[in-house]
Amino acid sequence: MTTPSLGLYGLGTMGSALALNILDNGYALHVSNRSDDKVPEFEAEAGPLAERLTGHASLVEMAKAMTAPRAVILMVPAGKPVDDCIADLEPVLEKGDVIVDAGNADFNDTMRRTKQVEAKGLAFLGMGVSGGEDGARHGPSIMVGGTNDVWEGLREVIEAIAAKFEGDPCAARLGPDGAGHFVKTVHNGIEYADMELIAETYGLMRYGLNRPVSEVGKTFKRWNEGRLQSYLVEITGEVLAVEDAGGAPFVDTILDRAGQKGTGRWTVIEAVRMGQSASVIEAAVGARAWSAEKPVREGGADILGWVREDVDLSEEDLEAALLAGRIVAYAQGFRILEASSNEFGWDLDFSRIAEIWRAGCIIRSRLLDDISQAFRSEPPQGQLVFAPAFAEMLKETVPALRRVVSAATLAAHPVPGLTAALGFLDTFAQARGTTELIQAQRDFFGRHGFDLIGGDTGQHGPWWD
Repeated sequence: MTTPSLGLYGLGTMGSALALNILDNGYALHVSNRSDDKVPEFEAEAGPLAERLTGHASLVEMAKAMTAPRAVILMVPAGKPVDDCIADLEPVLEKGDVIVDAGNADFNDTMRRTKQVEAKGLAFLGMGVSGGEDGARHGPSIMVGGTNDVWEGLREVIEAIAAKFEGDPCAARLGPDGAGHFVKTVHNGIEYADMELIAETYGLMRYGLNRPVSEVGKTFKRWNEGRLQSYLVEITGEVLAVEDAGGAPFVDTILDRAGQKGTGRWTVIEAVRMGQSASVIEAAVGARAWSAEKPVREGGADILGWVREDVDLSEEDLEAALLAGRIVAYAQGFRILEASSNEFGWDLDFSRIAEIWRAGCIIRSRLLDDISQAFRSEPPQGQLVFAPAFAEMLKETVPALRRVVSAATLAAHPVPGLTAALGFLDTFAQARGTTELIQAQRDFFGRHGFDLIGGDTGQHGPWWD
């Protein structure tokens, strides 16, 4: 297929980085931006690469100037800005042209937009891009949703700009319409969970073991050389090593109030809607929400008066607990992906998803090779935590996770992520739980009925006799 002429609209941090990546890989590129003063700034930033660059004053002017077939990449905020761009493009584009939404879109919007754009005779790709500014510039992980024909038309470009893991492009078409953006959303949900687990572990070392911040940073650097190797552990070590002008930890100048842009919440919303447990991701989203209530927490410190106490924990236990929590976070993410694949008929390849996350993206880690292999071997009952390699890891690390959660709880250190991970594993390690009582209660107050162990369904208790 003919490679389309390429245009990119939206020269913010991510858009500019991705545009430079495209140019750096030898492709000509048209660019424009909502505020046209950004275009000459970008042309100057591109330097020698600008010889393949054509700037335009508006999105419509850019689309009109491009030769068919066109591929217009949108790098704008999710929501109405994307719809506005599509409305501007539809009268200008023609059959064979493609609109690519490369932002953090809600997959429901991507499914709706795909139908809308295809009804006009055009094509649409939902393209999840992970890796932050550096990834966009030098090679992100790219998750694509759309028809195979459209994917093949842009595959050369997408694979060229993607990160590489041992020569394999970290980019793939994962399914139709919203599949790519949904996988990116779940990626971000796992990212939320991983960051929360790391922050909880940092907190226990700093406030429970009273370690200097620089020593905590060195611990994370050591851990990054072993089984916790990952981008997030790596940058944690680097962040904690930085000092301010007075020689104090720079991290202490930062307000303890975390932001979020919505993808973590979207992950939790979709998980709950599909009847899935995403307890570690839920805990991470909740922790960020609580962090935003700084005045409330300050009041609670005065009113409740609980004081964090020292904990007696080894560095080895903390490392093992973090590994166990991370395994659960990935496992819950892939459970959500399986539920969505079944609901929407996407036929997601979980092994391939793990592979394209091995480089370029924020959650890249040593575990992803093991995850890919586990799914290729079809883990028992489809559960990642039941795969032989992971079951052995958990048998080794869960005793440490118990010690860490117990010690933290007794000493008033909040560890919602680690606690949620342990609760998930304990639930799946029990052949019989306690929900028989819930079923009896539901029947008692609402005559909802229940199933009996022998196989009879729709039964009622003797309280209705």
